[in-house]
Amino acid sequence: MPDPASPVRALPLGEPSLRPLSPEGLARMHAASVRILEETGVAVGSVTVRDRLATAGARVDGIRVRLPAALVEAALGAAPRSYTLAAREPAWDLPLDGAHGYLSVDGSAAEILDPETGARRASTEADLAQVTRLADALPEISFLWQGVEAGDRPVPVRPLHELRTQLANSGKHVQLMTAVTPLAARGAVEMARAVVGGADALRSRPILSSFQVSLSPLTFEGDALEAALVYAAAGVPAGFVVMAIGCATAPATPAGVLAQSNAEVLAGMTIVETLAPGAPTFYGACSTTMDLRTGLTTCGGPEDLLYQAAFAQLARHYRLPVSVGTFAPGAKSADWQAGLENGLSGLVSLLAGADMLSGAGLLYAARVFALDEMVLDAEIFGLVRHLAGGITVDDTTLAVDVIGEVGPGGNFLAEDHTIDHMRGLWQPRLFDRGTWEDWEAGGRQTPRDRARERARSLLATHVPPPLADGLGKELDAIVAAFSREAGVG
Repeated sequence: MPDPASPVRALPLGEPSLRPLSPEGLARMHAASVRILEETGVAVGSVTVRDRLATAGARVDGIRVRLPAALVEAALGAAPRSYTLAAREPAWDLPLDGAHGYLSVDGSAAEILDPETGARRASTEADLAQVTRLADALPEISFLWQGVEAGDRPVPVRPLHELRTQLANSGKHVQLMTAVTPLAARGAVEMARAVVGGADALRSRPILSSFQVSLSPLTFEGDALEAALVYAAAGVPAGFVVMAIGCATAPATPAGVLAQSNAEVLAGMTIVETLAPGAPTFYGACSTTMDLRTGLTTCGGPEDLLYQAAFAQLARHYRLPVSVGTFAPGAKSADWQAGLENGLSGLVSLLAGADMLSGAGLLYAARVFALDEMVLDAEIFGLVRHLAGGITVDDTTLAVDVIGEVGPGGNFLAEDHTIDHMRGLWQPRLFDRGTWEDWEAGGRQTPRDRARERARSLLATHVPPPLADGLGKELDAIVAAFSREAGVG
């Protein structure tokens, strides 16, 4: 069973039991991806990166870079197999060791459902502060993406304002998904160094990680790659996430989506490990499929679930930490559809053995954030976590002596054995298991109603660990300096 006293509510991962790819299919998938990189290649938007890759043995033709199989295999061999995502509060450190699965807030939505009115509107820095503080209060959420954009801050330095807000409102690890330019990356690194006490301290305790997203099909923006190299040089984990869409930015077949997506992730990792050998990185994937009726993404369909499991299987094959998109339903409210989609998604991520489950709180195919949905997703994660604990079988839990003492026709309500063990049973916070009469007397509350109440209660009472004296002003000064460099107020 999971340790109830641990402040990190991780999924205990065993040997993955869901493997959509057969051993032959796994080998063919890898071979197809390597062939794509060797024959078709990827577009690389940075002249500097292209020149350095050419020196390392890649074949460069204009912006097209073809990566020989030997370069890809060498890069896979150089990538660390495990490391720790450190937190500002050390109790929340997250070892990426293949034995734990961690849930994050999802992001970076440009809109939020207003907590008071329920209306959809553009998100602000104040909204990000609320999202972060609520995530800090929920033990099921172990690390933080930027749940919503600080849409009221200037774009060039918006990621730095977002990081400043998150550092002030949580002691958990922050995974940057919006700092995708060299300037933003340098600013984020400088802020993190200020928090932990310098460059060496950040290298040994990276309280930040980052990832860059390829532009499917097979394209990498120059700024994104240069930002990844800034992070890698500082010892900040620099992962790559692919978000291909079948029928649109990837082939229609699931196998084709997987082959292209796997090639894109391998390309990003090959570039980083070739130019910064040994840099901590991770394999990330949130690929989906186009809905043929609407032209939007499916987000929650069976193909998405298969992709989750297959990407986790591929990353495990490479012996690399893996992040998969877990909670991002197509539903527009925290309703039956969202519960079904996210319940299945959470279970698949468990069975597939994902290290990072990203993440909680989004609706409408990752376009809109909702605080009540984040609380509901945490509830689903808690249920799945309990399921992952399995059944302990020993002399005490078998209870043969107690069964003998109670005998036929008795009951176990007053037994010491019951009192000693009943708190190990899963107890919901948001489900209703009472009588019909009590439900009606209570106003026919739904899980969403109770989630809203819990969110309000936690936001009213939770106090995140404070920043050290004077650190807030130092972080503000860093943001101001990079704002001047970017030419914004």
